[in-house]
Amino acid sequence: MRSSNPVFSRRGFSRSGGYAGFGAAPQAGSPVAGQGNPYAQTQPPTNPYAAGGQQNLTPEQLQQMYGAPPAGPLQTGRMTMDDVVMRTGMTLGTVIVAAAAAWIAQLPVGVGFGAALVAMVLGLVQSFKRTASPALIMGYALFEGLFLGVISQVYNERWSGIPMQAVLGTMAVFVGVLVAYKTRLIRVNARFQRFVLAAAIGFVLLMAVNLLFALIGGGDGLGFRSGGLGIVFGLVGVVLGAAFLAMDFKQIEDGVQYGAPREESWLAAFGLTLSLVWIYLELLRLISIFRD
Repeated sequence: MRSSNPVFSRRGFSRSGGYAGFGAAPQAGSPVAGQGNPYAQTQPPTNPYAAGGQQNLTPEQLQQMYGAPPAGPLQTGRMTMDDVVMRTGMTLGTVIVAAAAAWIAQLPVGVGFGAALVAMVLGLVQSFKRTASPALIMGYALFEGLFLGVISQVYNERWSGIPMQAVLGTMAVFVGVLVAYKTRLIRVNARFQRFVLAAAIGFVLLMAVNLLFALIGGGDGLGFRSGGLGIVFGLVGVVLGAAFLAMDFKQIEDGVQYGAPREESWLAAFGLTLSLVWIYLELLRLISIFRD
């Protein structure tokens, strides 16, 4: 199963090793020893003490070597929490700046939806790449920001102040999920991910059918975006976004603990951005229904 946002990410768990296992052992002294390491190399590392000199060492010297900490992230290029924070700040900062520019320039709605299409294509291309591409991720953030600026202005013209309410709601969801994850009120395991993935597929399919009926028959299609049904589906969308966030936190936690390559921090930032954009858009729709 996938270990981050299930819509786009190719990084995943295996069923054989608990949360994120591929059968390889974690590094010595790791706090997650006993679980599989998805970032382990296929060949065991070379033993620097195997040239015969180890037999001449005293028990005290051996104990010092075995108890020594592993090489730091600057030496090995491993992902750290600082890397994730910095990359996430860059992607979200690009989204915010692009959205503000689109709002100030009052871009037409057609331009906004064109930007959304480009952002979707860039996101899909990144999702099918085996490695992170900072250019693709930043390009996605730029065009997604343009779309958000246009769509937020459209909502604000009809419901004044609604974008700020959606932003505050998104921040509240983020903090709430982070606290729940850290306190283990939310436990991300294989069953949790299978359920979220199935629910997300069903949700997206229903929204696509609703959009199709709206385009053919006009109005709100099957009514999934207005009235009582709209409130229910809006709440479901927010809950799914919160679940995506929890899965992103799990991916970041595993990546740092297992010593993932530093470029994985770009994928973590990409997943967080996708989840936050999802939550923001769902809150826009949900709050607009309540405002009506």
